[in-house]
Amino acid sequence: MSQHWRLDSLGQTLLLRVTGDAMADAVYWGPPLPEGEDIGALAAALRPDLGSGNMDAVAPLSICPDPGQSFAGQPGLSIADRSGPLKPRFRFAGAETEDGLALRFTDPALGLTYIARFQVTGDVITAEARLNADHPVSCHWLAAPVLPGPQDSDAIHDWQGSWIREFHRQITPWSQGIRLREARQGRSGHEHPPMALILSRGCTKTSGTARALHLGWSGGHRFVAEELPDGRRQLQMGRSWDSDPVPGTEFSSGTLIIACSIEGEAGIARAFQTYLRDHVVPWPDPERPRPVHYNCWEAVYFDHDPETLTEIATRAAALGAERFVLDDGWFGRRDDDTTSLGDWQVDRRKWPDGLTPLIEHVQSLGMSFGLWVEPEMVNRDSDLFRAHPDWLLGPEDQTPGRGQYALDLSQDAVRDHLFGLLDTLLRDNAIDYLKWDHNRLFPVVDARQTYGIYDLLDRLRTAHPTVEIESCASGGGRIDAGILGRTHRVWLSDSNDAIERLRIQHEAALFLPPAITGSHVGPRQCHTSGRILPMSFRGWVAAQRHMGMEMDPRELNEDEAATLRQIIGWYKETRDWRMGGVTLPLDSDDPAVTPEVQIAADGSRFVLFAGRHASSAQSLPRPQRLAGLEPGARYRVRLLNPEDRPPQSRGAPALLDGPLELTGATLMQAGLALPWSWPATMWVVEGEKL
Repeated sequence: MSQHWRLDSLGQTLLLRVTGDAMADAVYWGPPLPEGEDIGALAAALRPDLGSGNMDAVAPLSICPDPGQSFAGQPGLSIADRSGPLKPRFRFAGAETEDGLALRFTDPALGLTYIARFQVTGDVITAEARLNADHPVSCHWLAAPVLPGPQDSDAIHDWQGSWIREFHRQITPWSQGIRLREARQGRSGHEHPPMALILSRGCTKTSGTARALHLGWSGGHRFVAEELPDGRRQLQMGRSWDSDPVPGTEFSSGTLIIACSIEGEAGIARAFQTYLRDHVVPWPDPERPRPVHYNCWEAVYFDHDPETLTEIATRAAALGAERFVLDDGWFGRRDDDTTSLGDWQVDRRKWPDGLTPLIEHVQSLGMSFGLWVEPEMVNRDSDLFRAHPDWLLGPEDQTPGRGQYALDLSQDAVRDHLFGLLDTLLRDNAIDYLKWDHNRLFPVVDARQTYGIYDLLDRLRTAHPTVEIESCASGGGRIDAGILGRTHRVWLSDSNDAIERLRIQHEAALFLPPAITGSHVGPRQCHTSGRILPMSFRGWVAAQRHMGMEMDPRELNEDEAATLRQIIGWYKETRDWRMGGVTLPLDSDDPAVTPEVQIAADGSRFVLFAGRHASSAQSLPRPQRLAGLEPGARYRVRLLNPEDRPPQSRGAPALLDGPLELTGATLMQAGLALPWSWPATMWVVEGEKL
């Protein structure tokens, strides 16, 4: 006898089954099934045969695979107590369906309870596994509810990266055995972001079936994609192995977020962007337009001088900035990155009258004020470390990172101290934004550290609900739904090189909405790559996301300043509908072009960005096809920046002569011929539904 449950979100169906009193399995995860589908018949239709040389029964691929059932693959749970490894035999103990679905399984002999929770939220389904014990046990590994991998997929897509080189896609063919990725450095990580994409054969950016997984946990994760000897495939994701270093009685896998699309990667982007923006990020004021930032870091670094920064603020406001952010160097005796982390008091050598005069000047210009902090970290050369060396996380003889160490946020006293300092800072100064940095990896893997930062952020948000917080970790080192449930913006990369940013932003848009993705116009000569790029290109790349500036505005000539003001003005005019809509990656027939389309929530407007990052192999531009439009609707399209046309462009593309009127079907199937362009050019085409 079997029991079945069905969960549907836009784009996907998940079918779960319990046979007798055994552990549940996921019968089906994929594109939506018809509403009246007979689940029992579907499950029967997928029942495998037995072949020679096999066991006399097929070991179940359950949501928590059990090696005790002759299962040949990776287990979904690894636990032990003082007596050694435990081999639970869970039995179904009931289901709750009032708020989503909760399936409960118990092993009375070992005093264990396993609960799998599923919830449909927006366009995604969330899944979490919890383990409760009636006596302390060591939990080495607990996967979120395990999902079947599709048979029509040829490869596993995931991402790797490093500082200033985030979100590089890796494609690993399926083969027998496991594809294992694990982030064991205490944060989501540049190295192994907690995200994976499984494409069915023939899937592209805009068509075909795609499945995606993301773990909403900020302390590191483990991902297993395994093909069993019998051909079945499983997908596991959970917190890092041994992330709970001490025995306990309650454990969690972290929340797994899944999406499926029959519109290729674009459908995945739509699902995750709307989920994070509308259901995860706790906006202080959802109606507030996303303000244009100015950050002073690459203008002055640690060299803080009130007169200089006052002048810079005046120039930034004239360019269109709406928030001025004072970066690292304002506190303790912070003249370089070897000292003063932990001493969150204003450096009176640099700021003899405190921050108030600068804040008041910034506000007089119509801007709000933001401040950089890195509360989880400490330098040995600091008053805090000298007073509390016992607050250090990890061994005494550990290797420092960037000259700094982490504080042990599992200690109540540490969190209370940090809350007191930050609370005072926010109460004494008119600060509406914190850039919260995290510039080193942790020396140990410990979930208590992640719970500690969650607790500190939750307390600060309760005390200061109008303050926005950015998650920065040497750029994009801590980006996940767990941290975004407590913050409002991510700093995607410390690289302001617009060519690097174009690619990073494009890949990250599979999961991140533009409204939370910070992107800044950097200096004329990029400080991380040395490239010198046109202002138009730098400006348009930043305008694709939550726009800002991070350079010395005093270096701008008149033409550069005029171009930047123009693009910032366009950003302000369009940000509400663009930040509230969706950003879809587009297929490009030219590998040198990275295109995307941003579409308003009501479908009334769109903007096409087509960024060229290299020279093309062919001599003529290939037409650019769009996606996500209404096929039968008519659209008026116009090129916003014909002035970026280089002298080698000698033909007569129709867009250069003025607006065109075309149907959505034509735009999606035939496309638009854009002008010839140099590398480091972004063509921007606006469309309006008639």
